[in-house]
Amino acid sequence: MGFLDFANNAGLSTLDSWTQTRSYVVGYGPSQADVACFKAVKFTPEAAKFPHAYRWYKHMASYEAEFASLPGDPSKAYTTYGPEKSELTMNPKNAPDAADAAEADEDDLFGSDEESEDEEAKKVKEANLAAYKKKKEGKTKPAAKSIVTLDVKPWDDETDMNELEANMRGIEIDGLTWGASKLVPVGYGISKLQVNLVVEDEKVSIDDLQAQIEGDEDHVQSTDVAAMQKL
Repeated sequence: MGFLDFANNAGLSTLDSWTQTRSYVVGYGPSQADVACFKAVKFTPEAAKFPHAYRWYKHMASYEAEFASLPGDPSKAYTTYGPEKSELTMNPKNAPDAADAAEADEDDLFGSDEESEDEEAKKVKEANLAAYKKKKEGKTKPAAKSIVTLDVKPWDDETDMNELEANMRGIEIDGLTWGASKLVPVGYGISKLQVNLVVEDEKVSIDDLQAQIEGDEDHVQSTDVAAMQKL
């Protein structure tokens, strides 16, 4: 069914979920799909409520001057992109509480409480439920991680890129691992620093990390997320 109307929270929630694991709406680079969706968003998404949509929107804003030259079909509406089936509850007030739903699911594994059952069956059910919960509690989920490519742009060609990189790598956050980096020419003798990093999603906010890097105002003009994908 594609994206919903971005003028309301339901539509922005769909966009936020879609961009959580994607740097672009379609493929691995900016295209007319991003342009159509960007133009359909009438205001900058709130970073606190829609962090992934906010990151995508700010990233696409840096391409605004190039929109006309990006690949793809500019005649397609933004609603032709996005998930085939909306995972949002259209009437949230009617949606069951998440904890209640989970509890109901667990109960269903061992039969409905409404069914008549003798004492022996109750004991078997309780034993099975206790064993299930113990097994569930013993499982430790691996930390969700993402690999991110950041573009760090200096002020001019006189910026000391070695100092810039040293200051950037001096940022230490639990769950952040710096990777390889390289200088990429952008014109007029200026090169940007492109660096790869791995983050634990629950521990590291990419927006906060960018803010810390941009805090080096003597060297850094701006940063952009060039690519991001789940590990």
